[in-house]
Amino acid sequence: MTLNIADPVRHTMQQILSWFAQGFEASTETDVLANLDQAQIEALAEDCGLSPHQLLGLVKAGPHAADEMPQVMRALNIDPDEVDYQMRKLFRDMQIACSSCQSKDQCRHDLEAGTIGKTFVDYCNNAESLNSLRANPDLLMER
Repeated sequence: MTLNIADPVRHTMQQILSWFAQGFEASTETDVLANLDQAQIEALAEDCGLSPHQLLGLVKAGPHAADEMPQVMRALNIDPDEVDYQMRKLFRDMQIACSSCQSKDQCRHDLEAGTIGKTFVDYCNNAESLNSLRANPDLLMER
């Protein structure tokens, strides 16, 4: 296979555009929320089943703040799609907990190192829920 010199340039440009789009997406959501009055924020939070404080925290955390959660689930042999389907409220609550996590660097490191199965209980906001899900054979991925 010959590598076209334009391929690395195209890949780099796509990466930059992706970073820009993610930043724009997050800033747009924050800007929209900033333009709402307190009553509108409270109504929106209630519609989402959140407190206004939780809603503001989620928006500030950004749209990818819980991206690690499904990765951790898969590493623990838990099917995130099945959990989302069967236990929507729990899945959402776990996303909220993950988005406010202060141990993201440790989590990402452990995911990369393949040690998350041994270490998550030490710092993960969702450790108790994850262990409970691991005990349910209906929620495990097929191997």
